[in-house]
Amino acid sequence: MREEELRARLDTLPTSPGCYLFKNKKGVVVYVGKARSLRQRVRQYFQANSSDYRYFIPLLDRVLGDIETVVTASEKEAVLLENSLIKQHRPRYNVRLRDDKDYLSVRLDKRVAWPRLEVVRRPRVDGAVYFGPYPSATEARRTLKTINRHFQLRTCDNEEFASRTRPCLEFQIKRCAGPCVLPVAPEEYAAQVEYVEMFLGGRTRELVGSLEVEMRTASATMEFERAARLRDQISAVAKVTEAQRVAEVSDVDRDVMGLYREGDGVVVTLLLVRNGFVRDTQSLVFGRAELPDDELISQVIAGRYAAEGTTIPDEVVLPIEPEGSVGIAEWLTEQRGKEVRVVVKPSEGSAAPLLAMAMENARHAFREKRMAVASAGGQAEALARALDLEEPPRTIECVDISHHAGAETVGAVVCLLDGIADKRAYKGFHVRTENTGDDYRAMYEVLSRRFRRGKNNEKGWELPDLFVVDGGRGQLNIAVTVLQELGITDMPVCSLAKERENVLGEKVVDRVYQPGRKNPVTIRDNGPALVLLARARDEAHRFANKTREALHHKKRLRSELDDLPGLGPVAARALLRTFGSVAGVAEATYAELSGVPKVGPMRARAAYEHLHPGVLQLPERDDP
Repeated sequence: MREEELRARLDTLPTSPGCYLFKNKKGVVVYVGKARSLRQRVRQYFQANSSDYRYFIPLLDRVLGDIETVVTASEKEAVLLENSLIKQHRPRYNVRLRDDKDYLSVRLDKRVAWPRLEVVRRPRVDGAVYFGPYPSATEARRTLKTINRHFQLRTCDNEEFASRTRPCLEFQIKRCAGPCVLPVAPEEYAAQVEYVEMFLGGRTRELVGSLEVEMRTASATMEFERAARLRDQISAVAKVTEAQRVAEVSDVDRDVMGLYREGDGVVVTLLLVRNGFVRDTQSLVFGRAELPDDELISQVIAGRYAAEGTTIPDEVVLPIEPEGSVGIAEWLTEQRGKEVRVVVKPSEGSAAPLLAMAMENARHAFREKRMAVASAGGQAEALARALDLEEPPRTIECVDISHHAGAETVGAVVCLLDGIADKRAYKGFHVRTENTGDDYRAMYEVLSRRFRRGKNNEKGWELPDLFVVDGGRGQLNIAVTVLQELGITDMPVCSLAKERENVLGEKVVDRVYQPGRKNPVTIRDNGPALVLLARARDEAHRFANKTREALHHKKRLRSELDDLPGLGPVAARALLRTFGSVAGVAEATYAELSGVPKVGPMRARAAYEHLHPGVLQLPERDDP
């Protein structure tokens, strides 16, 4: 954008709150921001004496092609619009938080007769109670395991619950009361549901008090088995509480954000404080954060609390005042339905030590991340020297083939970015080759499909700095053949194979092979280069087995009726649920089949004619 055009555009910007979009010369949005006053905020980017230290500021003269503004009625609307525009355009210079579907939440629907806990990825406004989101699947499932062990809510889904005729193993090991078939008192089950809600909501003091009262009552009435169970529940809650750090005596729920930056590397740490205890710690790592601290904090807040069902506390404690803090507080209050206070850099009171703790955690997380990257960098440098690469590889992909007794063959390609698994770049392939037990043919198909899309520069399929094949010389030759056929000459490739070192087979070692070399590459056992390759190989093996098991499980659950034309999956499930199996469906009469809900005469006819060819004689239409 020429200077005279820029000046004229700046003079016409409104003074209202809203959002601004910087576009490059191709019209692509590269940055989205919000402001109390659009004119004042945007002008700051182009002042000669500006103290703005964002890394993309010097690039504006070269990159900027146009400026677009959207006026809003308030700062709160600007917060909402900014978050929406970032998700829509995914600008290069904005913070990109993980999508809410990557996190797990726990759902409790108390409207059903026998509520249960279930893990979900997308909370909805459906009347159920949601807890989370949890930063990892491990943490969410560990919480469920603790609850199932001590509070005995059912774990089966509604369909299985309705069809069960006898208690399952969960009842036998005393992790479920068996309400599916046993006469469980609804009020006792409802009490357990309330206790679970207290536990997940962090109301541990209230929970322990209620359990102690009930335990004493059970003991006084000589219900000693019930009293013992309540005692164990109190012990379990106490054990979880002891593992949490006591933060304060206040009952105010807080989310406390800490921030640590070195250059464009930033870590934001979030402490979840519930009922005076630090319930959880989450860290967000940004490798290249060109935003200043105030805008980064603002976008982290918007990204975290925009998801439906996310728990919003009484207070959000911040280390720096974000851009549009008034609008953020109004938006959070509207999201929660109750007042939410935004507290900035408290110097006294119970929130001050919490903020100091969050800042220290952010600093520690940054150091750990930097050490991990430095270690991975050293491994990549050692690998580059061993394989005679021009530079250390940042992205390493590895392929593995897995099958089940020669069938259900799958291929898996995993990716390491700076030595760390980049699971968003993983790719699974269902092998289409007829002879699926042939590993070489399967490898050829998988690599052809993967490299062809990389050669065509498809988004998300970019070629890596190094490609590793799990296997020996034979598998490596397949990869070289595919690369030659596609005309790809600038991507290094090697293979990693486990081989016996002596004739007695007493020791198994990893051998690395490269194209054009008869003998394996000399790499020190357990050295940094081999450790990096083995990490990629082991992850590819794990992901390949997981992909194959998922395919096997899916095929195992399918029935003869699933692919029947004219029937449909819903009707097939209804028939199987009613008659128990395909054999049961085969024994049923046409009248019995047509009487099943969601089936009807036409679908029943398709099922009956498939199972009894030429037996059923009906007119083309059932209506007169």
